[in-house]
Amino acid sequence: MFGKVLYPTDFSEVSLHALKNCIPNLLSLGVKELYLIHVIDITIAEFEAFELEDIYREKLENLARELEASGVKINPIVRIGIPSIEISEVAEEENIDLVVIPSVGENIWRTMFLGSTASNLARATKKPVLILKYQKKDDKFELPTDCSKIFTRPLIALDFSNCSIKIIKVAKKFEELVGRGILVHSVDYGRADELERNIEKAKERLKKSSKGLRAEFETEVLVGSASQAIIGTALSKGATLIVIGKKGRNFLRELLLGSTAERVMRDSKIPVLLVPCD
Repeated sequence: MFGKVLYPTDFSEVSLHALKNCIPNLLSLGVKELYLIHVIDITIAEFEAFELEDIYREKLENLARELEASGVKINPIVRIGIPSIEISEVAEEENIDLVVIPSVGENIWRTMFLGSTASNLARATKKPVLILKYQKKDDKFELPTDCSKIFTRPLIALDFSNCSIKIIKVAKKFEELVGRGILVHSVDYGRADELERNIEKAKERLKKSSKGLRAEFETEVLVGSASQAIIGTALSKGATLIVIGKKGRNFLRELLLGSTAERVMRDSKIPVLLVPCD
């Protein structure tokens, strides 16, 4: 399991809900240390940021005390700066294994243009990011997957590049929690007359990839738009998590057109684990 987890909180309703209702269940799966971080956004608070530092440190330490019963070491951290950048720096400094952050609703793509911390963090950090996809119904926050069971049925998307090696390496950190997972590859390339051959090659490579994991994984080759195929298969197969690689690209081009990872992050209704492949 991931030994060191970083959880950024802005003290919003959904952030506190996830911290009190989801994070304790994740900690019980084998986490050794939890780093709680709050970043005072210098672009909003400006000169008042330094006056707020002690106030937020006390609030964060109170939250840390509430989580001490889990038996996991809790490390509260307050920073001043741009949230996504500060969180990424702490993740590097503390050699974090996993960053966990909640997002609400289906408008993460729209909020990217407004500076969403979740999406900007997913772009900036070189650490795996678990995005908890909450929905708000009747003034209540709901997560489609029990947090203690997020890793029981993961759908892992592979493209057979060097990125896939990194994805498998991350998957091995939680494979003891997997009941039966799904390895998928989407064939959305090649000419029409090459389709059948590409599908057969992909089936062979998926079976080979599955041998690198001790947990049981079924394999499936998808055809068509990768993001739609991945999300649709995750729903039809009852997946509890989508694991996908995030590759570095030109920022503006990625923002306007969107990579497969971006579209999955935007449209998935279940948690998404983004694995950096840079």
